[in-house]
Amino acid sequence: MAKKNILQPTISYILPLLLLLLAVNSHAHNVTRLLANHPSFSSFNHFLTQTHLADEINRRTTITVCAVDNSVMSFLTSKGYSISTLKNIISLHVLLDYFGTKKLHQIRDGSALAATLFQATGAAPGTTGFVNITDLRGGKVGFGPDGGDLSSFFVKSIEEVPYNISIIQISKVLPSETAAAPTPAPAEMNLTGIMSAHGCKVFAETLLVNPGASKTYQDSLEGGMTVFCPGDDAMKGFLPKYKNLTAPKKEVFLEFLAVPTYYSMAMLKSNNGPMNTLATDGANKFELTVQNDGEQVTLKTRLNTVKIVDTLIDEQPLAIYATDKVLLPKELFKASAVEAPAPAPAPEDGDVADSPKPAKGKAKGKKKAAPSPDSFDESDSPAEGPDGVADDATADDAGAVRIVGGAKAGLVVSLLCLFASSWLL
Repeated sequence: MAKKNILQPTISYILPLLLLLLAVNSHAHNVTRLLANHPSFSSFNHFLTQTHLADEINRRTTITVCAVDNSVMSFLTSKGYSISTLKNIISLHVLLDYFGTKKLHQIRDGSALAATLFQATGAAPGTTGFVNITDLRGGKVGFGPDGGDLSSFFVKSIEEVPYNISIIQISKVLPSETAAAPTPAPAEMNLTGIMSAHGCKVFAETLLVNPGASKTYQDSLEGGMTVFCPGDDAMKGFLPKYKNLTAPKKEVFLEFLAVPTYYSMAMLKSNNGPMNTLATDGANKFELTVQNDGEQVTLKTRLNTVKIVDTLIDEQPLAIYATDKVLLPKELFKASAVEAPAPAPAPEDGDVADSPKPAKGKAKGKKKAAPSPDSFDESDSPAEGPDGVADDATADDAGAVRIVGGAKAGLVVSLLCLFASSWLL
């Protein structure tokens, strides 16, 4: 019994942690990877990537994708819609709730109204971005935009990861005049002109003289894009460091300040967490993290934090926000100093510690002030570790817990069994 009493407190602390780690693993999903196993939905899968909706779907922890097969997608694409309009139409087919087969046939009161990604964009007036799901007689489940006809029907479940993501097949594209309405042609939007006219002229000029980054911005605009441009004062102070970068790293840095998805301010506030950027490429993460405190939205990397201070434009498919400082990716820069030292103890003679006038004579325990967050090495790359890879280049964001693959999940289960058996002995 003594052994049991000793182990019980330990288990009470460890088991919740193990269960939390297992739960984190279960929330990871990749919609394009799941659909890759079903060739008859390859066209739908392709447009999830091209419209950047896949990134948004993967960031959500509870989602349902109403997919249509290649023949239905062929009919849709034959109408000549722009990629921005196709994005609106497909986003109406992404429900912000989990609907597996069982739930579809057990809808309370026979009908449910589900919000969609189209509603979340803010481009859908009223409730035009909601989808009505009704359990009909004879086992049929009908789908239609709120207030419209139930002209599309549930066909089958494609993939289900309860209660994280459900991918189901429906028979037809959901009809919506609002979603199918023409959107402004991205080619007509003058990105640098908008920036220059609203306090980001230095960044705009820097982008203009970099043909590689300029082309990436323009090519990404049609599918939706959000830019975080530093204000003129911040960018002027950063230019010496920027000029020390090699040509390829200058291009990557400029691409890092844009996200390949349109985010209104309301969407940024409701989508806190890491985001890929135009610079993200495989092992090169180049992520930034969005976080809001009330109305204030901040962007973070391992090196610094900046605030969004102004909205230059917020019209789908483009949003441009001005920031108070230059956001620095850890893949290109490194901190040049250690953490700020603790403040020196207050003088015994009663002098106020933060007095604007320094005391005469040699001050005891006086230390140099820590550099500002934007004070970094002139080097254009992070320090390398013994294996030639930049330190922390593949580490997860501070404070984040990430588990990938079934092997680690199996380890967690094994540990649970080990502690349970020890407690029972």
